[in-house]
Amino acid sequence: MVDSVVFTPCRIGPVTLRNRVIRSAAFENMAYGNSPSKDLFDYHTAVARGGVGMTTIAYAAVCRSGLSFDGQLWMRPEIVPELRRLTDAIHAEGAKASIQLGHCGNMTHRATCGCTPVGASGGFNIYSPTFVRKLRRDDIDRIVAAFGEAVCLAREAGFDCVEIHAGHGYLISQFLSPYTNRRRDEFGGSLDNRMRFMRMVMKEVMKAAGDDMGVLVKMNMHDGFRRGMQTEECLEVAKELQKTGAHALVLSAGFVSRAPMEVMRGSMPVRTLRYYMDMKRFWWLKAMLALAGGILIPPVPYKEAYFLDEAKLFREALDMPLVYVGGMVSLPKMEEVIGSGFVALQMARALVRDTDFINKLRNGEQTCSGCGHSNYCIGRMYTLEMK
Repeated sequence: MVDSVVFTPCRIGPVTLRNRVIRSAAFENMAYGNSPSKDLFDYHTAVARGGVGMTTIAYAAVCRSGLSFDGQLWMRPEIVPELRRLTDAIHAEGAKASIQLGHCGNMTHRATCGCTPVGASGGFNIYSPTFVRKLRRDDIDRIVAAFGEAVCLAREAGFDCVEIHAGHGYLISQFLSPYTNRRRDEFGGSLDNRMRFMRMVMKEVMKAAGDDMGVLVKMNMHDGFRRGMQTEECLEVAKELQKTGAHALVLSAGFVSRAPMEVMRGSMPVRTLRYYMDMKRFWWLKAMLALAGGILIPPVPYKEAYFLDEAKLFREALDMPLVYVGGMVSLPKMEEVIGSGFVALQMARALVRDTDFINKLRNGEQTCSGCGHSNYCIGRMYTLEMK
């Protein structure tokens, strides 16, 4: 067995993990009909068996209007028994279970979310394409309440932690970013106003989480384009999240609708994406990708641990636990991350390639993943289940 700090226990709030590796909340597209499936069960059970400290079930919408894909979970009482079966299986393998909760805001279509899409501001979303309605105050209050209700359902389903999605251009991020928040009320304008929705959500989440659930928040260190959030403002957001009592921040970057490759780096396999895309629902996007795929989804250079230098700035500015994510594929780099003051690290693509990767690292069978960073799994997961 390899003796490494990576394989020592750590704490996220009230929850102790057996080691410092967390399967990140990368979308699986396995929640057919917005409900848990055997594929989702088998995949996360395999990841837990493969040695991670905790596995995160990806993107569960807190209400139906927050769904962006048919293969996403929608938190509601009727799916709790199947989620409980999943968390029981994860626990039986010695790992903890987390679920990412969020609302996609304007990144959806009526056919998916069952209503006119809503966002921090109104307008037209070219990626759907669809008109978007600006959230009214009563809408905001309902969505805030839905976050709290989703945390309660997560507890009932046996989850140890929740991860609130406040990055990547989803709804909380849409309120934070001046690119998507053009409001002139108390939720728009200054950064303090733009953080108001986030504070409301976190107050409800922390109340629902109580003293027995861990609360992580995924946030941006930058949006990835000129008119979006930059590092300086994101540092202020992180400090505000620290004040809310969040137990850990997951430091990411990028904006799905504007700078998607900033999130995972490298290039998108456009031909793969087009091939698997549903022609009936996404014919316009297939046509756009055929004409200008490289312009719509420009590549961003990949290197191992590509967010680490920027994440260290957040480590210096904050007192709370931080979780690193972004390009983790080798044990030496994982040790460097933990040695830099991060309580844990997240990975996804290496665990898509091999669910047993962490066991192989610990047993000395490997020191690095064989993942080639082609992003084939990314191109496929948004159009067909990831397996």
